[in-house]
Amino acid sequence: MAERSTAAVDVTGDSGGTDGGNKPPTAAVERTTADGSTDHDGDDSATADASGTPDTTDTMTPPPEPSQAPQPPELHSGHKLARRYRLEECITRLDGFSSWRAVDEKLRRAVGVHLLAADHPRARPVLAAARSAALLGDPRFVQVLDAVEENDLVYVVHEWLPDATPLTALLASGPLPTHEAYQLVTQITQAMAAAHREGLAHLRLTPGCVLRTAAGQYRIRGLAVNAALRGIISDHPQRTDTEAIGALLYASLAHRWPYGEDAYGLGGMAELTGDSLVPPDQVRAGVHRGLSELAMRAMVNDGATASRQEQPCTTPEELAKAIAALPRIRPPEPEFTAPPPYQSPGYRQGAYGGPVPRPPAGPAGAPTVTTPAAPPALPGRAGRLLKWGVSALLIAALGLGSWQLADTLLKGGEPPAPDPGQSEIEQQKQPETAPTGRPVEISLAKDFDPFGGDPTENSDQVGNAIDGDAGTFWQSMYYNSAKFGNLKDGVGLVLDLGESRQISTVKVGFRGSTSVDFLAADEDTAQMPGSLNGFSKVSSGSGTEVELRAKKPIRTRYVLVWLTELPLTEEGNYRGRITEVEVLS
Repeated sequence: MAERSTAAVDVTGDSGGTDGGNKPPTAAVERTTADGSTDHDGDDSATADASGTPDTTDTMTPPPEPSQAPQPPELHSGHKLARRYRLEECITRLDGFSSWRAVDEKLRRAVGVHLLAADHPRARPVLAAARSAALLGDPRFVQVLDAVEENDLVYVVHEWLPDATPLTALLASGPLPTHEAYQLVTQITQAMAAAHREGLAHLRLTPGCVLRTAAGQYRIRGLAVNAALRGIISDHPQRTDTEAIGALLYASLAHRWPYGEDAYGLGGMAELTGDSLVPPDQVRAGVHRGLSELAMRAMVNDGATASRQEQPCTTPEELAKAIAALPRIRPPEPEFTAPPPYQSPGYRQGAYGGPVPRPPAGPAGAPTVTTPAAPPALPGRAGRLLKWGVSALLIAALGLGSWQLADTLLKGGEPPAPDPGQSEIEQQKQPETAPTGRPVEISLAKDFDPFGGDPTENSDQVGNAIDGDAGTFWQSMYYNSAKFGNLKDGVGLVLDLGESRQISTVKVGFRGSTSVDFLAADEDTAQMPGSLNGFSKVSSGSGTEVELRAKKPIRTRYVLVWLTELPLTEEGNYRGRITEVEVLS
């Protein structure tokens, strides 16, 4: 996956050890995460180690540490790494490493940075974990952008997501709705299954590591790197991550942390059930039965007891199959508010705003019905003159129209020649009525991704789509399915024609059969739209050489080539590749 323009870093935490002996006390202090949002108890807080992990040595075991761990490098705001990354704010400083919010001055974007001393015993594992995570390139994970050893420092640079909200903050206001919890466990499970297929594990999957973007997508931060920073290893990594997913689902449904002590701003289970763990639908009313059983099946290795006799899920792959077997949980229907009843306005006689006069009563006491008086007629001579004048105007207009129609038919229906008194510029401004097939110059092309956390899609390659060379191409990011991994509806290129022009056809060349829509902005649009709502669909097609025609010529300045279904590449993933785009008038 190419580099993106945002980044996220991990938050405060203690050692990841889970030896069951020296467990730190529960932390209940609100901290500010590296994503710029408030996170209760942090991502890897002391509480996570105290109550969020089972007390087993075969699940996650930290290697032995030296008697005195190296201190984090003493750096300050304004320090530059590689003459490119300017440190702005220190988010975490503990356990021999520090985490910073920084600015990539070369690409002018916010990033996150983890820093360790080069002689730190975990420096090599952190570099190896970061480089492995960067090779995964899955958009469901916060992307690693750089991993460098420079002089006496080792640092890892990765995405910063300013619009994302950690799961801890979402749960602070209550349990998740059923459909939202279903989306959470579905997306997280599929992402972790893909990571384990590549030999990567998280081992620190806590509510602070799960982020929800403004578009409703869940992304995971700290894949492999969080565990390496804290020296965590596991004999059964797939089981460890599966149990962590079950704990996330349990907390989202029951609004309780499924272990004894409080953690992540949620109350523990010790005060309710002691050492036993009951299904979420027995903790809180209204919990979806299927999701409750799913959480128990994922956590069965943590001492949970499945409420039915299904086999426990010990890997993310097995959990993904169990989710797929559930009946689809649809989002709630939007509430419809009935409009107020229509009230007919009352008609009143007399002066505006004054009292309505009542007719006088008849002999028998009943009201007398009066008819409104007819408007006064015009005086006799003036009325006749007005009638004759109107009649004459109508006859003259009818005669003029008939003469023009006959003159056009006699000339064979040819359009009138341009007025020689008009200037050449005025004649060019007159709209054309039929396609000409002439190429329209494209002033600028820009990548368009309104549904991603990062609105760019390989911006540096956009020029290849309009350079006239079919051997070069612009390509999108890669995804794990033809429908963009169900993360978005599409991506594309916006073509700026410089001014409002008549267009009738857009020709697009692809590498691999691709489905594409031709959209256009309104004629009076002066600025490039930033969302899909700023465009209207004109036509669609699919193939490797697609010709998209409008039913009749339109006038617009901005044209959107919108990819809706991607081909499978020789690399085994899905991405769109545009070799050339041509616009015809």
